[in-house]
Amino acid sequence: MPRLIKNRLLLFWCAAATTTASLASSAEGSLKYFRSDEGVAGSSTGPLPDNFDAASALRWRVPLDPGHSTPILVNGKIALTTYRADSKELATVALDQQTGETLWRRLIAAQRVEQTHQLGSPATATPACDGQRLFVFFGSYGLICYDLDGKKLWEHPLGPFQDEYGAGSSPVVIDGKVILNQDHDKDSFLAAFDSATGRMIWKTARPDAVRSYSTPAVWERSGRKELLVAGALELAGYDPATGERLWWVNGLARIVIPTPVPAGEMIYMASWSPGADAGRRLALDPWPAALAKWDKNHDGKLAKAEVDDREVLDRFYRMDLDQSGLLDEKEWERHAEYFRRAQNALLALKPKGHGQLDDSAVVWKYQRGIPYVATPLLDKGILWMVKDGGIVTKLDAASGGVLQEERVGGVGNYFASPAMGDGKVYFASEPGVVSVVANDRDWKMISSHAFHEKIYATPVIDRDRIYLRSEQALYCFQGGK
Repeated sequence: MPRLIKNRLLLFWCAAATTTASLASSAEGSLKYFRSDEGVAGSSTGPLPDNFDAASALRWRVPLDPGHSTPILVNGKIALTTYRADSKELATVALDQQTGETLWRRLIAAQRVEQTHQLGSPATATPACDGQRLFVFFGSYGLICYDLDGKKLWEHPLGPFQDEYGAGSSPVVIDGKVILNQDHDKDSFLAAFDSATGRMIWKTARPDAVRSYSTPAVWERSGRKELLVAGALELAGYDPATGERLWWVNGLARIVIPTPVPAGEMIYMASWSPGADAGRRLALDPWPAALAKWDKNHDGKLAKAEVDDREVLDRFYRMDLDQSGLLDEKEWERHAEYFRRAQNALLALKPKGHGQLDDSAVVWKYQRGIPYVATPLLDKGILWMVKDGGIVTKLDAASGGVLQEERVGGVGNYFASPAMGDGKVYFASEPGVVSVVANDRDWKMISSHAFHEKIYATPVIDRDRIYLRSEQALYCFQGGK
């Protein structure tokens, strides 16, 4: 082959390889979903505001219908979901990222709106995007796909589910698929849908999973992607191509809400729910003892009117799997087992092998200050957690050693996960206090600002801007020049 042709072919192959790598990198970078950046903004971020009291930091504020979904930023647009309680309107909304102007709003006609916790919302799931298509999920309706101009491309009906707290897990995108995990009182599952058509590719039953609201995370080890799915008592790895459960490890809480945090060969998993702390564990009576105490008509079952224990009454709905209004032995013992096995902790895991993993998968465990809802944040070898009450715990990610345990300015619940950028960590409390802490090994509180509007969504960072969603508005703040 002549040298000139060889050189031209070599140049072509190099260009093609570079283009392919560039497209692959671009495709990966365009995938957006809840915690797809693990809460850590890129190195080009900043300067970001550190004082929300400064009027000059506010670029715009736009009124917004309520909803708990975290906004995602896609091609100059902000996408989120909303719910109007008075008219029971569920909607997907796109706004201009620069101005906050509403670009489009699409309603859905749900036959009925799912019941939620008194603090919850039917618009909880964060949208996902593959760079071309926007995927939104409402537990009241199902999975819906729009193009970025708001044209509906397809929908896949799902729900409502048997869970009086509603659906909380958000969709994830990976390899041309939309992944959805739904763990409820019964019929829990993990499913994959074709992102172009909405066709269900696979559906894996999770028969041992009861209600939890954790969004899956994508983990890559040895060049192979896995889905990390956290649910009651268990973290598991699934094959995104087939839905096969590859491995699983026990040691989680009985209700799991935070998302797994992958980091190289390690996974950090926080889970906490009431009744599993040392010295404060809840337990159900043995079934014969419960019957002897409450079965007034001696039918071998328990009606709600027969029971006078608040702990049982608060959980009666989820225990009553067939919704008969009566608890039988099987239903009772199933719930009692979750109380017996539940553990509240932050686990540092290094999974190896297949099937059920033993205790050797746990590198270290920490059991104080574990969040109920907020996903931890990992950066520079430091794990940050925020628990209700505004208690922030910093751990050394390698050893689990405590660096600090401090309280930020906002008390109350913390549903929003912390976000980090430009050397700052942002915490938002449910009552609406946003606190800023320096991202250093030493503790340094920078500022705290009360918005006096409830906040459930996680802050979103992009370059020199941070977007904060309250139940009344969406804010855009910009750092100094």
